[in-house]
Amino acid sequence: MLRLALRMSSLTLLLAALAAAQSDLPIAKPETVGMSSKRLERIHAFIQDYIDTNQIAGAVTLVARKGKIVHFEAQGWRYKEENAPMDKDTIFSLMSMTKPFVSTALMMLWEDGKFMLDDPISKWLPSYANKQVRDQVTGQRVPAAHPVTVRNILTHTSGLSLEPGPRPKTLLEEIEKSAPRPLAFQPGERWQYGSSTDFVAALVEKISGMTVDEFLRQRIFEPLGIRDTYYNIPQEKVNRVAAVYRPDKDGKIALLRKPVYHEPTTYFPGVAGLNGTAADYFRFSQMVLNGGEYEGHRLLGRMTVDMMISNQIGAGKPIYIRGGGYGFGLGFAVLTDPSKSPDALSPGTFTWGGADGTLFWIDPVEELIGIMMVQINPYSHFNIRPLYSVVVSQAVVDSLAGQKPKVIGYDTPH
Repeated sequence: MLRLALRMSSLTLLLAALAAAQSDLPIAKPETVGMSSKRLERIHAFIQDYIDTNQIAGAVTLVARKGKIVHFEAQGWRYKEENAPMDKDTIFSLMSMTKPFVSTALMMLWEDGKFMLDDPISKWLPSYANKQVRDQVTGQRVPAAHPVTVRNILTHTSGLSLEPGPRPKTLLEEIEKSAPRPLAFQPGERWQYGSSTDFVAALVEKISGMTVDEFLRQRIFEPLGIRDTYYNIPQEKVNRVAAVYRPDKDGKIALLRKPVYHEPTTYFPGVAGLNGTAADYFRFSQMVLNGGEYEGHRLLGRMTVDMMISNQIGAGKPIYIRGGGYGFGLGFAVLTDPSKSPDALSPGTFTWGGADGTLFWIDPVEELIGIMMVQINPYSHFNIRPLYSVVVSQAVVDSLAGQKPKVIGYDTPH
């Protein structure tokens, strides 16, 4: 009887904590921030069509404008095989949506005066001095024209990669093991998505003296009220984790990974590894959109955020993010030419997504945040990501005259 009472008490506390986590979100009627309630209803129909045709199991979608959440909905199944419904507090595998968190961590250390962006990474990783580059035509190795810099690893222009094979106990061990590998190209020569953010994480650990997990928790998650984002998901929260699916030969979902408890790891990568909720990612996104501050907690200066969400790689380095039209900042893809992009978003929008299907974007012209949490890997066989930007942006109905004419090198059209 006592054991049952304790269990009921624990459950009550858990439910109270979940309610508190959602009740402190800034929610408003769409019309108060220039959006249409009726038009936002199209998001439900859009997602439901993918669920009904068995292309995804379920989704959590969140839209915010001018600091207020105007749409937050869970649809479908968290774990279809167990008839477990999707909830707003479902925990998703974020995969590459880990990268913006880790890049933000390193930029916080930059603000602490710990390094210059054009410092060589060999300052903290000596085994990465005097790198060689593998010639793509001959296969021969030639000396790197200049060192790999902090800016290179933040912008995916480093040419670095990690040694394939079983993971060691820590990321720093992996970094050291991979030091003999040649660069894929001369540093800064091109943009190539890959392992660069693992080196960002390594520098966070070297410079701060903390693990990435500790740094994120103490300096980002706790100040922002991020309560459900983890490398190591606590055992008591596994029943909130979404299953991950894959498309079969007909484009219908088949189970890829079921939610299970994993023993805690000490390997904390920068490229992936975090798991979290839509509400948590909103708090982070709103902090960035606010210029580095959320609910009285400032993580970054406004000018630092401007740097992070400005294109840092120049022209002539093509990158493909749901289509063309994108450059890259310090941790985010940045929309530079909407005429080449399938996304219905403003110039200066910054974004990223995860390999298991999650997506976020932040349109600073419209002060608009879109988050879509689904679990399907791969997802390139359908257009749910760019179309999500369409069904969200079509709900913006206020006049251009009410917009703020600002955003990183771009003026709001009038």
